[in-house]
Amino acid sequence: MTASERIKHRFYRLTRFLGLQRSTVGVLAMVVLVGMGERMAERFLPIYILALGGGVMAIGLLQAMDNLLSALYSFPGGYLSDRIGTKKSLLIFNLVAMSGFALVILIPTWQAVLAGAVLFISWSAISLPATMSLLYNVLPHNKRTMGVSMHSLVRRIPMALGPLLGGLFITVWGERDGVRIAFGAAFFMAAVALIMQQRLIEEDRGPGANGADACELRPEKNPVKLFRLMNPSMKGLLVTDILVRFCEQIPYAFVVVWCMKTIAEPISALQFGALTSIEMATAVLVYIPVAYLADRTTKKPFVVITFFFFSLFPLVLLFCESFEWLVVAFILRGLKEFGEPTRKSLIMDLSPDNCKAGMFGLYYLIRDIIVAGAALGGAFLWNINPEINLITAFVFGVIGTIGFAIFGRDMQVPSTGKAI
Repeated sequence: MTASERIKHRFYRLTRFLGLQRSTVGVLAMVVLVGMGERMAERFLPIYILALGGGVMAIGLLQAMDNLLSALYSFPGGYLSDRIGTKKSLLIFNLVAMSGFALVILIPTWQAVLAGAVLFISWSAISLPATMSLLYNVLPHNKRTMGVSMHSLVRRIPMALGPLLGGLFITVWGERDGVRIAFGAAFFMAAVALIMQQRLIEEDRGPGANGADACELRPEKNPVKLFRLMNPSMKGLLVTDILVRFCEQIPYAFVVVWCMKTIAEPISALQFGALTSIEMATAVLVYIPVAYLADRTTKKPFVVITFFFFSLFPLVLLFCESFEWLVVAFILRGLKEFGEPTRKSLIMDLSPDNCKAGMFGLYYLIRDIIVAGAALGGAFLWNINPEINLITAFVFGVIGTIGFAIFGRDMQVPSTGKAI
């Protein structure tokens, strides 16, 4: 075997190990490009709203909208994917996000930011069910958690680099013009992603591709009927996940305000971007080894550990008053991604074959509708006292983590098809 052949063989083995195929590469390219543009601007929206004359309640409304729209978009996004296919649905989702970017660029008011957010802030939520369905359709069973983990990993690339670039834009052009320029870059990257995903993603195979009758594989559009099909183990995960998301969302929109405006030694936008990069780098380091183990062992421990890190972050953040200590907090925040791909993989494992994207979307519909109130409630708590906001978040996280550790069921579905 020549050196060139050895390199090709090793590259082939690596791509198989990571679950990389033509369609998955197209999806991952989309995630990087759209995510990069989105994170350059979206992470600094609270600061941009303040610069445009909006107040704390406007920030709380923005985060509440994010959760509510993520919920409302998830199920129709999943149903549309089941109905017309991943490729066509992703085309529609990208065009919607681009129109939201354009609105913020053209109209520099905080009201326009909220209106544009209706179109772009939940892009991840509306496209996620379609993405998960594609990964499950093209990958073998023993590579699905790895595929979901690769999706989560590449999502962290723009999450790490996007805020760093956005912080640089704000440093150079100011809080108003810098964010608008970042949205301009987001529009361009989304356009490039749209072209790439349409070229790389293969056409969906159709309802009868796996030998099943097409009538049996008709997607379910009624969320009430679909809920009746939800596995009891998934319902248990959903309840505890809601509690842990309360922990995340109560302070989420105000983390940047805490770091840049509240603490004894406030940091700059560029430093906050660096903290976000540290968080994402930490998450990236744990994804592949955890996916490798989760595809071969029980999954409950990974979810419990994830919930634990979710819970600990607001408590640690409470005692961080300088950049050095914030680094520690954001490393901890990165570790909360420890078992997130595993949790998503479990949802897909337990979903019916004819409506995997729809069931995934329904899970997020229920979760995020309930959690949407946490962001608005977080604004009221912040107005009372920022410390109360963080402590309340910690309490919700502890309840959810203990609840799943005690009552959660291990829902791994091994390759034999028998649940353990």
